[in-house]
Amino acid sequence: MKRLRGLLRDDRAATAVEFALLVTPFVVLVLASLQLSILFYAGQVLQSATMNAGRQLMTGADQQAGLTQAQFKTSVCNTANFLFNCNNMMVDVESASGYSTLNTAPITLTYDAKGNVTNTWSYSPGAAGDIVIVRVLYNWPVIAGPLLVGLADQPNGDHLLVATSVFKIEPY
Repeated sequence: MKRLRGLLRDDRAATAVEFALLVTPFVVLVLASLQLSILFYAGQVLQSATMNAGRQLMTGADQQAGLTQAQFKTSVCNTANFLFNCNNMMVDVESASGYSTLNTAPITLTYDAKGNVTNTWSYSPGAAGDIVIVRVLYNWPVIAGPLLVGLADQPNGDHLLVATSVFKIEPY
């Protein structure tokens, strides 16, 4: 009993115990901040790439060049930087004669048993005067997913980045 009372009064390791209690939440907070920073940066880069590729459609340059869906996807990917794997980028281009007839419903990804996206993407670049919506999607891997609850919004543990550009094609 005397030894137990002596142990309770001993405060030589108090600083180490306090540090151990505080360092774990601090490290989690720093990692979460870094992950979110990179995620927001990647989202902005993807949005800029989508808008730049959309400008090519808006001016009719891609339609006149006869770009295929694969070529357009490559041009979007080339506009984005090294952050993205072009094979995992998903590009959907739809056109309509007016804003009210344009399909603006959110895209829901479907996955096969291996976790691969099974959606079929449209490529309808439109003609002069048409309204076009360009959507570029990318499954961004979330590091330390269990620590960042709510950030991983896909069944495979990734976060879906979506960039959108809507415009009316100029006469060309």
